[in-house]
Amino acid sequence: MECFHCNNCKQGQDIYYCLAKDEFIINENMTPKEKNRGGWKKGDPSYELRRRKIRKERDDLKSII
Repeated sequence: MECFHCNNCKQGQDIYYCLAKDEFIINENMTPKEKNRGGWKKGDPSYELRRRKIRKERDDLKSII
C-alpha cells in the first residue's frame, strides 16, 4: 500500500481514517486528556451571589405577570 499523503495520521488525533489502508486507525500512543470544567461552581462565593440575584429577578418577573 502506498501512502496518499493525506496527513490524517499527522494531525495528532486519537482516531483517524487512512485512505491507503481504507480503514480507521486507533492511535494507541495518545493519552486521554482531562476535561476542565468551566463556569460556575457551587463552592464559589460569587456563585451564591449570582444565583440569589438571578432567583430574585425571576421572582420579580413572576410578580409582574
